[in-house]
Amino acid sequence: MHFEIALSNVLLTLFYIVPGYIICKMKKASVDHLSTISSILIYGCSPCLVISSFLKLDFSVSDLYKMGWFFLLTLILQAAFMGVLFLLFRRRFSDSKYRMLTIASVLGNVGFFGLPIVKALVPGHPEVMCYSIVTVISMNLLVFSVGVFCLTQRKEFMTIRAAIFNPTMFGLVIAFPLYLIGAKNFLPTVLLNGLDLLGTMTTPLCMLILGVRLATVPFKKLFARPLIYLICLCKLVLFPLFSYAAVYFLPFDPAFKASILILCATPCASIILNLAEMHKSETELAANCVLVTTLLCFLTIPVLTLLL
Repeated sequence: MHFEIALSNVLLTLFYIVPGYIICKMKKASVDHLSTISSILIYGCSPCLVISSFLKLDFSVSDLYKMGWFFLLTLILQAAFMGVLFLLFRRRFSDSKYRMLTIASVLGNVGFFGLPIVKALVPGHPEVMCYSIVTVISMNLLVFSVGVFCLTQRKEFMTIRAAIFNPTMFGLVIAFPLYLIGAKNFLPTVLLNGLDLLGTMTTPLCMLILGVRLATVPFKKLFARPLIYLICLCKLVLFPLFSYAAVYFLPFDPAFKASILILCATPCASIILNLAEMHKSETELAANCVLVTTLLCFLTIPVLTLLL
């Protein structure tokens, strides 16, 4: 059952790539247009996704407790797996490709891609949407500290300010107090529906952007670098198995553990490419990581759900 649900939802998510790919091939869009769409996605739809996710929940001390644990565990698991990769490849760490491997194997598209998948897999548990949000926050803390350092090897580019002041955190600052006071019970339905609609736009927009990017990369070039296969293995198979094994015997409910597995199995986050472009480090490899892991996850995520 989990396999069929995961497969259908992953394929639906990947389907959103197709219009972007076709439109770009028709010369009606190009990568030069993506900055505007990305801004709408990140600064408009993303905060709405955070707010609408929390507004679907009734306040519960138990849910709040589990969200806190989810944040802490995902932060530890991501940092621990990065540490394992560093120990394995420390002699090659002067090579920027292996530094990219270290962060690309952990940082995933847990929001735009992971949230709808985990929501479909665990129906009747709206708290899993908030698990996705808190994972984004734990990931951002690592992106702008360990992630930036891996790409640049310069501490001056590491900034906690960037990790804290971002659209996801902005959405959380609004959403969390509303969640605590049970705002879903008195806010106008039309407002709740509007926030939900903008939030659900995040996944199609994210995939449309990837479709445009994919249309500009020759397929032979996309799969030509051997290291990309190791990154795919780590991100799509080893990291989720490592994380699921770490929480399997902990006293949390199945929805909590399933969310850990699926969110850790998501393809590489586009923030990897953004950082690479910003710091001019392994831009092509970063783009390949995002695109190839996104294309291959339609195989890996359904198979991993067989563990649930």
